[in-house]
Amino acid sequence: MYGLTTYPSLTLKQLAAITPNKHSVELIDERYKKINFSGSYDLVGISCLTYNAPRAYEVADEFRRRDVKVVLGGYHPSALPEEAKQHADAVVIGEAEYSLPQLLTDLEKGELKPFYRSKKFVDPNEIPSADHQIRVESPFIESVQATRGCPNQCQFCAIKEIEGCILRSRPIENVIEEIKSINKKRLFFADASLTINPSYSKSLFKEMKELNKKFDCCGNINVLAKDDEFLKLASEAGCELIQVGFESISQKSIDDINKKTNKVEEYAKAIRKIEDYGIMVMGLFIFGFDKDAQDIFTKTLDAVNEWNIDRAFFFILTPYPGTNIFHKLDEEGRILTKDWSKYTQMQVVFQPKNMTIDELSTGTKRVIEDFHSISNSLRRCFNDDDLSLTRFIARISRDISAKWYYKTLRRP
Repeated sequence: MYGLTTYPSLTLKQLAAITPNKHSVELIDERYKKINFSGSYDLVGISCLTYNAPRAYEVADEFRRRDVKVVLGGYHPSALPEEAKQHADAVVIGEAEYSLPQLLTDLEKGELKPFYRSKKFVDPNEIPSADHQIRVESPFIESVQATRGCPNQCQFCAIKEIEGCILRSRPIENVIEEIKSINKKRLFFADASLTINPSYSKSLFKEMKELNKKFDCCGNINVLAKDDEFLKLASEAGCELIQVGFESISQKSIDDINKKTNKVEEYAKAIRKIEDYGIMVMGLFIFGFDKDAQDIFTKTLDAVNEWNIDRAFFFILTPYPGTNIFHKLDEEGRILTKDWSKYTQMQVVFQPKNMTIDELSTGTKRVIEDFHSISNSLRRCFNDDDLSLTRFIARISRDISAKWYYKTLRRP
C-alpha cells in the first residue's frame, strides 16, 4: 500500500461528514498547519498510518496530559488497537461511519468505551459525501471516493484492515453529486482501483463527462491492457493519470505476493494503450520481495526507460502491521525493527532474503536518482508524441513533486 502524500487526505473530511451537526468540527492536517495544543476541545480525534503513528502518539499524549479526551483511528490503530489504546481514551477499529456517532453519544454520557468496531462494513448506500466545504489547507486537488474494498488481497497491502476484501460501490448519483459540490477542478479518486468493476466505472465516467473535471485514479493491468472502452470513457471524463501498481518486473515476485491481476508480459502493451488515449501512467514499483535477486534494480531501470513511462515511484518493501507479509516476516524473525517512524517505504526494516540490507537500500536509491535525473526527465518529455506546453509543465512539475516526496519520506 502506498501513501503518496502529494494527494490531500480524504479521511478528515469523511469524518467531518459523519459527525452530527450539533458538534462543531475543526480539521487540522499537520502537513499544512500547526496544532494548537492550547485550544478548547472536548475530544481530539487522530487518524494515522504506520509511519506517522509515533507522531500521532506524541500528539495524543500531549492532549491527554491537558485532560482532553483522545480517540485514535486509521490503518495503524486498526491493525494494532491494543498498542494505540496506550495513548488514547478510545480506539476506532476499521470504518467509522457506524461507530463514531456511537462514540460521540457515549462521550456525552461519560461512558466512553475503550474500543469501537462496527459489526459490519458500511452499506455503500449509507456512505455520505465527504464534507468538502470545511476548510483544510491542501494543494489544488481534492480527493473523492466512489468504491471501498479490494478483493485482490496482495500480500503487502493493508487495505483489508479498513475496507475489507469485498468491493462496495456507492450509488453513481451520490458520487456525481459529491463531485459537483467540489469547487476545485482537479480530483483524485482515493479508491483501491477503479478497474475492479469496469462496468461500474464506465457508467461513472459517462456521467462525469459533462462535469469539466480532471482527475487521477488507480487501475490494474488486467483491465488496462485490454479494455479500450474503459480508457476511452476515462479519457473523455477527464482522466489525466492512472496509477498502476506494477510492483515488480519479475513474474516470480508477482506470483509470490499473490498479485493476480499482473502479467509482466502485458506491462509494455498496457502502457502504450493507456498513453494512446492521452492518459499519463504513474508506475509504482517495490523492491525487496523474497524472489528478488540483486539484478532487479538494473532490470527495472532498463524496463521503465524502454517503456518511456511518464512517471514512476520506487519503494522499499515495507511490511505494515496487519498485512500477510508482516505476519510472515515476523514469524520468521526477519523484522529488524518496530520503530514505526522508519516504516516510510524508504528504509529497510526487515532482513531481505536474496540481498543485504545495504544492497536493497542502495539499489533502490540508485534507481530513484537515475529515473528522476534532469536528463531522464527531459528525455521523457521530448519523447512524448503529444507534447504541448501544458503537458511539458505538468511532466516537469510532477517530477519536481516526486523529488520533494522522496525527501519527506527520508526525514526522521
